Amino acid sequence: MFKCLLGWIFLCILISSCEKAINFDLSASPTQLVVDASIENNKEPVVILSNSLNYFGKINENVLEQSFVHNALITISNGAKTQTLKEYQKDNLAGAGPLYYYSTNDSDLANLFFGEFNTSYSLNITVSSKQYTAKTTIPTIAKKIDSLWWIPAPHNTDTTLVVLNGRVTDPPGYGNYIRYFTEVDSGGFFPGLTSVYDDQITDGTTYNVEIDQGVDRNQSLDINNYSFFHKGDSITVKFCNIDKATFDFWRTMEYNYQSIGNPFSSPTLVFGNISNGALGYFGGYAAQYISLKVPK
Repeated sequence: MFKCLLGWIFLCILISSCEKAINFDLSASPTQLVVDASIENNKEPVVILSNSLNYFGKINENVLEQSFVHNALITISNGAKTQTLKEYQKDNLAGAGPLYYYSTNDSDLANLFFGEFNTSYSLNITVSSKQYTAKTTIPTIAKKIDSLWWIPAPHNTDTTLVVLNGRVTDPPGYGNYIRYFTEVDSGGFFPGLTSVYDDQITDGTTYNVEIDQGVDRNQSLDINNYSFFHKGDSITVKFCNIDKATFDFWRTMEYNYQSIGNPFSSPTLVFGNISNGALGYFGGYAAQYISLKVPK
């Protein structure tokens, strides 16, 4: 017994003697331009510019406000007209300081245009003498939602919860990419937790699908009930046909969102479409809106 005890003590000392503190010197990453730009049919282009933040840095309201990029020279062209965008400021609905963005300059009516179906657009951004470019297309509305309906949430003790269903038609021919958003009671549109889909499985079919409620990523997520709607909700679904570059950006971005904190997930490169090393995307949206009122 005594020999066993000595052996155990010796083993513990041996193991503890092998431990070594390792300190990582994590240097700050270089600042990069971040572009969030989009154009939708019958709407003005919207461009938000900011500087990237250090991954391990502290983020607060002042840091976020200071990250916006001001006084950039931004032009957008539809091939026939080129307009120079103007910077605007508006209150942030989340209450986290003002939001700065660039959009149509109403004083330049000669070059004013809105998004159109089946039209390509080029974006040019100049910040501190550096130029960044991107292209996108607003496709036609090929893939459509034909109807919406609701059913009570199954196997749930909360009888106010409902599942939203949609009937979708996908025309023959691969390459119909979509992104969807939902709005409840005019509270703003939010994308689904997984918001983009291709038609590898659904090509040329009409099918029924559950439509999860869009999520505000600034709020905590109830993983068990986030997808449901409630009785009494007025729901609008924004169903958008998009090009492959927009699909690839959000597909890889959302995979990264969902894998944060998972030590077993594989790192994924986010596929942006902005040149010169900038982060982000320029995307075109062919949007269809369809609404439903769920009775109480």
